[in-house]
Amino acid sequence: MGHKLIDAFNREIEYVRLSVTDRCDLRCTYCLPPDHHDFIEPEDWLTFDEIERVIRAFTELGVYRVRLTGGEPLTRHHLPDLAARLSALPHLEDLSLSTNGVQLRKQAGALRKAGVKRINVSLDSLQAARFAAITGGGKLNKVLDGLAAANEAGLHPVKINMVVMNGVNDDEIEDMVRYCIDRDFTLRLIETMPMGDTGRSASSHYLDLEVVRSRLEERFDLVPAVMPGGRSRHPASRDTGTSMYGGGPARYVQVAGTSLRIGFITPISRHFCESCNRVRLSADGALYLCLGQDDKVELRPLLREGISDDGLKEAIRAAIARKPEKHEFREQPQKIVRFMSRTGG
Repeated sequence: MGHKLIDAFNREIEYVRLSVTDRCDLRCTYCLPPDHHDFIEPEDWLTFDEIERVIRAFTELGVYRVRLTGGEPLTRHHLPDLAARLSALPHLEDLSLSTNGVQLRKQAGALRKAGVKRINVSLDSLQAARFAAITGGGKLNKVLDGLAAANEAGLHPVKINMVVMNGVNDDEIEDMVRYCIDRDFTLRLIETMPMGDTGRSASSHYLDLEVVRSRLEERFDLVPAVMPGGRSRHPASRDTGTSMYGGGPARYVQVAGTSLRIGFITPISRHFCESCNRVRLSADGALYLCLGQDDKVELRPLLREGISDDGLKEAIRAAIARKPEKHEFREQPQKIVRFMSRTGG
């Protein structure tokens, strides 16, 4: 193929997080307020044809990884059909999905057949009452059943995303480690981020994951680890075809004597902007260049005005040239007013 998307800071953009809806069937306290109804109208969502066209352009420019996100992507009707269309693109090597798992039991098999290889599932508590409180009434048993279905369907690896909140669920981290050991899941611990009013409220429960790592080291034998498979952007692991980051922002360790890898995602305490390799496409076609900045390029008007394929690629190249050097969560925590569900996480 020979094409690469390189931004102004010499970072290769190889990964698109594709939001297919801003709607969700849960109301997690750090993402959406319980009374929020200001969603994008479905007619403003990109159609499957438009999504396929944009992702095709990205892959012809060098992107080879796409993650389906939301809101909750499984609430978008006929999502396996879109997954099948994207997985058929010649240059797309890796199609994955982030989900809350509520509807995973119904769709895991169809998603795997459509070409989704692996999934990340949000799971912040293993206690039913606490899970309901965090998610605005969610049923823990549905998520656990969905995780079992993912295993049955052959989705691998399954990564559990746990947003660690001081005084809310930080007492469950060791329990989550043991849960993932027993089921051969990967665990990723995530710091809260000040995204929108809900995110800023949740930031009052912020906990530095370096503290968590030190705590885990007292109870488990942790050794440096890599996530197997995929291309590596990190010189230390280039020869092995593996990455300590798994192609993303997590820094991994392994619990000795087990297959469990634990990733630490630290956008606040130890940001990873210098190696950022991604952009985010919202459900309504806004291309966000940084999770922690408002820089964006509106692609939907260009698509509906009849832009050519070459013109679309030029618009993407011009957008990547505007990608900022870093976020400013620490410096300007009030800056981002949109909700996480609008951007796709």
